[in-house]
Amino acid sequence: MAHEMKKMNGLKKYQKNLIRAAEMAMKNAYNPYSKFYVGAALLTVDNKIITGANFENASYGVTICAERSAILHANAEGYRQFKAMAIITKGEKSKTETPTAPCGACRQMIFEASQISGNDIELVLSNTDKTIFLIKNISELLPYAFGPKDLGIDLKKYKRADKS
Repeated sequence: MAHEMKKMNGLKKYQKNLIRAAEMAMKNAYNPYSKFYVGAALLTVDNKIITGANFENASYGVTICAERSAILHANAEGYRQFKAMAIITKGEKSKTETPTAPCGACRQMIFEASQISGNDIELVLSNTDKTIFLIKNISELLPYAFGPKDLGIDLKKYKRADKS
């Protein structure tokens, strides 16, 4: 399902709430190298919002993006089923004019979360000023994705972090 760019007044209430939560999380970015701030907010199937911010490292390859940070934060709290995620970004001295999409590694993690959830996770992407939004499902950002089903993995027992 393709979605076009939208304005804030065209967003649903939950989408606005997710963007606001992502914006708050973005302020916690640890970004001494790139100076690029990213905030993400996940919406669980029971409507809890869980956030994440990017956390960089001097060994660049171990940097954690905000999207993966939010997924890991949710997993640590026992949540693995999601409906939507919002992402907002800004530079140190400049605003992003258009929404920023997740990197390839984050798209893969979001896809895996969508497979566990059984939901094609909706992504609400925002520019810094929250004036332009792009809404896409993860399947649109990562078509023909490789995932657990390709390996014959049954994810039913993984829907909850607490598998007891």
